[in-house]
Amino acid sequence: MRRRIELSNEVASALAGSQDAILRALEGHVACDVYLRGNVLTLEGEEEAVDAAATVVHELGELVEQGHEVAPGTIAAVTGALDAHRSPAEVLDDVVWRHRSTKVAPKTVNQKAYVDSIRRNTITFAIGPAGTGKTFLAVALAAAALSRREVNRIILTRPAVEAGERLGFLPGDLMAKIDPYLRPLFDALHDMLEPERVASHLERGVIEVAPLAFMRGRAQPIQRQVLTPSGPRSIGSLRVGDLVTGSDGCPTPVIAVFPQGRRDVVRVRSQDGASTECCAEHLWTVRTPEDRQRGKAWRTLRTDAMIGRLRSHHQHRFELPLVSAPVELEAQDVPLDPYALGLLLGDGCLTARTTPTFTTADPELADALDASLEGIELTRKTDIDYVLRNQEGRRGGVIVANPVTEALRELDLAGTRSATKFIPPRYLYNSVAARIAVLQGLLDSDGGPVTQRGRTCRIHYTTCSPRLRDDVVWIVRSLGGVAYSRTRQAEGRRPGRARAREVHHRSDAHTLDIRLPPGIEPFRLRRKVETFREHGGGRPMRFVESIEPVGEAETVCIQVAAADSLYVTDDFLVTHNTLNDSFIILDEAQNTTPEQMKMILTRLGFGSRMVITGDVTQIDLPRDQRSGLVTVAEILEGLEGVDFVRFGGEDVVRHRLVQRIVEAYAEHQERSAPDLRPAERRRA
Repeated sequence: MRRRIELSNEVASALAGSQDAILRALEGHVACDVYLRGNVLTLEGEEEAVDAAATVVHELGELVEQGHEVAPGTIAAVTGALDAHRSPAEVLDDVVWRHRSTKVAPKTVNQKAYVDSIRRNTITFAIGPAGTGKTFLAVALAAAALSRREVNRIILTRPAVEAGERLGFLPGDLMAKIDPYLRPLFDALHDMLEPERVASHLERGVIEVAPLAFMRGRAQPIQRQVLTPSGPRSIGSLRVGDLVTGSDGCPTPVIAVFPQGRRDVVRVRSQDGASTECCAEHLWTVRTPEDRQRGKAWRTLRTDAMIGRLRSHHQHRFELPLVSAPVELEAQDVPLDPYALGLLLGDGCLTARTTPTFTTADPELADALDASLEGIELTRKTDIDYVLRNQEGRRGGVIVANPVTEALRELDLAGTRSATKFIPPRYLYNSVAARIAVLQGLLDSDGGPVTQRGRTCRIHYTTCSPRLRDDVVWIVRSLGGVAYSRTRQAEGRRPGRARAREVHHRSDAHTLDIRLPPGIEPFRLRRKVETFREHGGGRPMRFVESIEPVGEAETVCIQVAAADSLYVTDDFLVTHNTLNDSFIILDEAQNTTPEQMKMILTRLGFGSRMVITGDVTQIDLPRDQRSGLVTVAEILEGLEGVDFVRFGGEDVVRHRLVQRIVEAYAEHQERSAPDLRPAERRRA
């Protein structure tokens, strides 16, 4: 049968192509002869073949008229779509990313299904031979998601060991060693974005490219403390289901625990003296001054990405988040009113050798203490000294224990002096209201607002007790504030004066400069409240001061259920180690072990998507080691939110010879071991 089809000049020119490349490709996909003379296309062959070829030509014409550029690969896309009873335009019109002259779109029906799966599912596995566009399309979709702000980060990773090689045997530094393995990912990135933008994203941590082994160790030493609703606990003692404190101050459950073995660890210290230990790959949420000025969101960086970059123009570069609300701890019953305890710790005599006394020049504080202590009346002894007497005790009557003395003994405060006072644990690990009340009592007695022209008001507090200093810092940090400490040595200091007499200093003085978040009232004393409100308290801020190696330690990683995956560790430092709001691509996944595959899957955070690609016929693991990609297909197939897309030789979009090579190998393996799975055929 012969059929002539008259084409427009535009369509005829497009189908001719350079040196008739399009026509030759068309003949390779239809079972008839194809001739083009001018704008008349002639088809010769069996009737059924000619009808099929006419349909292909019609679809190609529509694509040209819609503005598509026809290439030899387009013929395969059109014929594949028609064979699958899909519209070719539906496949080829789905442009996932545009960059200058680059337009990325599916070229086969399977690629279209792959793109749809990534958009629809949280985790997508793409399994198939090389050249099918698995990685390229995934990177394009990641770039598109980042540009639309659907995610905050792109994380590209692949196993760093292939074909039996080891990084340690390669020359050069670490980047030189891993570059050959990560080069395909870098190449895809540079096809999608400007080189300057790629460099900027890599520098800011928006794009992270690392070997898979670097993704596992976001961990802390097992002895480091993590805050829980009942107080600090070592991270090594936590189990799935335990509650820890999130960045919002509320409890959040631990949903996974991953022992990481012995690793090199570093100490991260902030400018206010807070510190903790973690591995170099541990994640931190940070913000730079430029981010703050431009209104940009917080970014997530690895610890080692901040080393050597902690200052910019003599200014701290990386700001750390503080708890966004006062930490919620379990309420406890206490024998003394928290505010009264704060006043007594500041200006009370707690030796228990005599009736407790209180010294203040502010009658307002004496009245407040009197009102806070049930069964106690304050009796003035001098202009500034008051005795805390039992209301039921009278001279010459029955001896009755003083309620305050009894409470002090219960709290182990009886007998303490100015250099040994402390806040009892049941007040430290108590409700927000109780902690604020204790702090207000301390600041009303031994603290106060400090004003400076042109600056907001800071809070000053002084004590002779190192333990009380640390307890006050703990309460301030638990409320979302910061405290800077300095010490004045007693030795060599000029004596003070009281009532025209010199008073020599017997103990060192510890001074705290405190910043509290808005909404936390630090004082109750009226004159201090008015001064503080008039000048404002400013905003507490915390910055990374130093990162220093401290050796090796046994480490563990936890994952929490909080939406931002943040939790509170030592000194109320806010940190995390899961991958939130990220687009994660694991390439060459056939070379992962089952343990590595589980590790990366369980790193998935909220608002994230993950694409895992690999070819199970090209596994480079030792012969006795099963591939994690083969194992995961048996475990997760059919799980909601997880999809598997399998490619074949017909999806190869590289040189036609590559497609024929893939098909030849598949046929050979089928003949050699027809009953084995692909991974087993490879070993056979």
